[in-house]
Amino acid sequence: MGCSVDSVAFGVILRSGFGGIPHFRLDSCPVNRVLTMFSGITRSRSAVSELWLKLVCRSLRRQHVVHSVLAVTCIMLCSASVRADRLPNIVIVFMDDMGYADIGPFGAEGYETPHLDRMAREGRIFTDFYVTQAVCSASRAGLMTGCYNVRVGITGALDPKAKHGIHEDEVTIAEICQQKNYATACYGKWHLGHHKKFLPLQHGFDDYFGLPYSNDMWPWHPGVLHLPLEQRLERWPHLPLIDGNDIVNAEVSPKDQEQLTTWYTERAVSFIEDHHDEPFLIYLPHSMVHVPLYVSDRFRGKSRRGLFGDVMMEVDWSVGQIMDTLKKHQLQENTLVIFTSDNGPWLSYGDHCGSAGPLREGKGTMFDGGCRESCVMWWPGTIPAGSRCSEPAMTIDILPTIAGLIEAGLPDHRIDGKDIWPLISGEEGARSPHEAYYFYYRNQLQAVRSGKWKLHFPHQYRTMAGRPGGTGGIPSKYSQATIGKELFNLESDIGETTNIAAQYPAVVTRLSELAAAMRLELGDEMSKGTGIRAAGRL
Repeated sequence: MGCSVDSVAFGVILRSGFGGIPHFRLDSCPVNRVLTMFSGITRSRSAVSELWLKLVCRSLRRQHVVHSVLAVTCIMLCSASVRADRLPNIVIVFMDDMGYADIGPFGAEGYETPHLDRMAREGRIFTDFYVTQAVCSASRAGLMTGCYNVRVGITGALDPKAKHGIHEDEVTIAEICQQKNYATACYGKWHLGHHKKFLPLQHGFDDYFGLPYSNDMWPWHPGVLHLPLEQRLERWPHLPLIDGNDIVNAEVSPKDQEQLTTWYTERAVSFIEDHHDEPFLIYLPHSMVHVPLYVSDRFRGKSRRGLFGDVMMEVDWSVGQIMDTLKKHQLQENTLVIFTSDNGPWLSYGDHCGSAGPLREGKGTMFDGGCRESCVMWWPGTIPAGSRCSEPAMTIDILPTIAGLIEAGLPDHRIDGKDIWPLISGEEGARSPHEAYYFYYRNQLQAVRSGKWKLHFPHQYRTMAGRPGGTGGIPSKYSQATIGKELFNLESDIGETTNIAAQYPAVVTRLSELAAAMRLELGDEMSKGTGIRAAGRL
């Protein structure tokens, strides 16, 4: 017969050396009461101790009846393993145009990624992790706001002539963290608007250093190389490097691009050094491996995969620098590190692009090769080591998950993401909290995934159609293809090769009904949904 934990029971447990009461029940265990009981023998009552106890209780409740010694020991160890004055740090490493199979844990070939391999050994890989749209700005909007990018009015890739960006009323991950007095920084490619009102410092970040948009949006873009420089500048102005709100280099050069990964990494490491005694958020959206590819002398020629492999090795080095700095300050067991990408490989660039592995197509399409990303999460002692999650998840879920972890408030307006902490922490039997995920390209709803099923709606898409891409940084041309209303079982057909719509009409009907409801909310091509908010404008 179990008993609920209260002060009397706790006193008996202490007096009896845990032998007087064989079991206790955590089902009805009020967190505040337990914190009060443990306040005399554990660290001071604080936001972080409450957070850690809730995480322990959440994990233990599913067992219903827990042996008292195990439960009390777990709670005490968790309390002793973190600083009483600290909430968990958050580091998000967001790659650019990296393919599903471009890191060791997902099958990379021709180069090694030992630090990402370590992340996977000590953490958790997510095999079915998605972004909202397979292109730069749109994908970043989804990550930063916890919303489908069409909801916040940002699609495609904003160029230097764009006069819009993220709206001031949208709430970013950084602003969520600032509710709890986090130090916040962004180092890398922002791409949510390059005018001052759209830059990171106006959207929750204390520090920013990086490029305002893609590193190919400059006068050396392959599409204008045949023109005189004066004409090139009419299409692509010089690429600026920004520190805070100020342009510190108005004309980024190829030599400068060779140092971008190093510079971003050094700023991130320095930020950890400066803020190791307070909770912090670092968002590190690398410019690489977006073309044009550049690498420092340290890694040039080091891989068996040419320049692309060299760049990936340098990115892996960057991850290692961050992990080593966390370890230096004994922060590894109080830091969540997330590594993923904004979209899949830009296949037309051939030897300068990555690999989607078994997935179909790449960047610029809503087949899984474009929007399904390799993802690794690492938090030693909290995330189960060497584990994997095959439940669908998406970047929109990161904001509400972080809000839940640090007990910050969610935005007052509608967001689309949900708390996926049970998936991240490896809770037994945890399933995706979403009935479905929806895949827009620009403003067209092209597909929906629910569980193992993915239904595509009729649309055109670009494809290399099995042809090799370009060489040396010059792309080949895509051709256009069309898909009808087709259903795929991603468990048995990861490459979306075999249409089984005719065999499963009920599944097609159910997913079509879900899509119809979402079209009312977020629109579809010419129809505008009722839930769309405006982007920010000059």
